[in-house]
Amino acid sequence: MTNKKKILVVDDSALMRRLMCDIINSDERFQVVEQAYDGQAAYELLKKNQYDGVVLDVNMPKINGIQLLQMLQKDKIRARIMMASTDTREGAKVTMEALELGAIEFIEKPANVIYLKGSEFRDKFINILQAVVTSRQTNISAIPSIPRATQEENTRKLVSLVRKSQPSIGGQKIVALACSTGGPKALQSVVPRLPAELAAPVLIVQHMPIGFTQSLAERLNLLSKVTVKEAAEGDVLENGTVYISKGGKHMNVSTRGGRSTITYTDEPPREGVKPCANYMYESLKNSNYTQIVCVVLTGMGADGTEGIVHLETSKKIHIIAQDETTSTVYGMPKAIVNTGLVNQIVPLDDVAQEIIMNVGVK
Repeated sequence: MTNKKKILVVDDSALMRRLMCDIINSDERFQVVEQAYDGQAAYELLKKNQYDGVVLDVNMPKINGIQLLQMLQKDKIRARIMMASTDTREGAKVTMEALELGAIEFIEKPANVIYLKGSEFRDKFINILQAVVTSRQTNISAIPSIPRATQEENTRKLVSLVRKSQPSIGGQKIVALACSTGGPKALQSVVPRLPAELAAPVLIVQHMPIGFTQSLAERLNLLSKVTVKEAAEGDVLENGTVYISKGGKHMNVSTRGGRSTITYTDEPPREGVKPCANYMYESLKNSNYTQIVCVVLTGMGADGTEGIVHLETSKKIHIIAQDETTSTVYGMPKAIVNTGLVNQIVPLDDVAQEIIMNVGVK
């Protein structure tokens, strides 16, 4: 196969570089054309060469992964970057920072080298790399970001407008959102724009390993008027609160004594992921909620579609899909759009507004 995707591997460990290069070169779509042992060497290479993808370690001497991402932002050097992250609490926080600085996705580097050599890790690595190199986005956003003060003012105006015009609709509403590759960054354009007075709880399934969802929830909570938390077993759903599914479990909604609560189940991965949004949507079939706003954002694969199709047979639903232009990977939104059930296809910056207009405010 000609035209292999050219990959740069950046890691200070010679062993890690070799293992990652072996994985990448074992797939005929990719070829490692360059290696760098620290951020400084990587920066020099990125200044003068173009790569289809970069695999970047976080902890390195001289210039670490975060500092390199900051330098690339500052100098407007475009790259499609996949982070190699450690699975520690600190590693998860640093990963969130890397995703904010334009890394598209990350793979968790296990501590055990034996696992690194296994087919499960290899397959996951290759799938993520493929998503990164084919992504529409790079580390430099094509869309100028709206200042936070302006965002807050826009939300205030919208809340006041919705308050005046909203009919007093009976029944309970809930927002159920699914996202994957590019999701953590996309959520920063949605969740901080939701008002504390939102007349519905929000459930989010973002595909992430154990430990990383806690850091994601903490980061979004800092930026938002709504309360954002990693959903815990038994949480009673409340309006104006965002519940992010834990990594490594499937999040469901149960009804107990007339109240809707979070329950987790431990089935195997579905659609290759755990948590899987299909379980969340299917569990809402038997809930007290009369209207469900289903939101599908950027991500590879088709998670969410099957669950929403099931849900549609028994509940009043309104489906919002992120458009292709603003999606990092147009997989999950495309899958739901292809069902013909979608009510709205909107750019990322309009998603929060459509949620507010569909569920109203208290």
